[in-house]
Amino acid sequence: MMDRISLILVIVGALNWLLVGLFQFDLVSWIFGGQANAFARILYALVGIAGLWSISLLFRRREPAVQH
Repeated sequence: MMDRISLILVIVGALNWLLVGLFQFDLVSWIFGGQANAFARILYALVGIAGLWSISLLFRRREPAVQH
């Protein structure tokens, strides 16, 4: 479950950075009323934590999928 939540947050962060890079538009900041807003800062922190969590995915042993 943590892996999926992390993946969703990393995707949100990546899409936000794509918008910043292409259009200089920070969607998170726009939704929450500025980068200094507490909710925006919490979301930025959660995306960062999700990115750190996702590093562990690179080093996990994968088990083959079971087919029925």
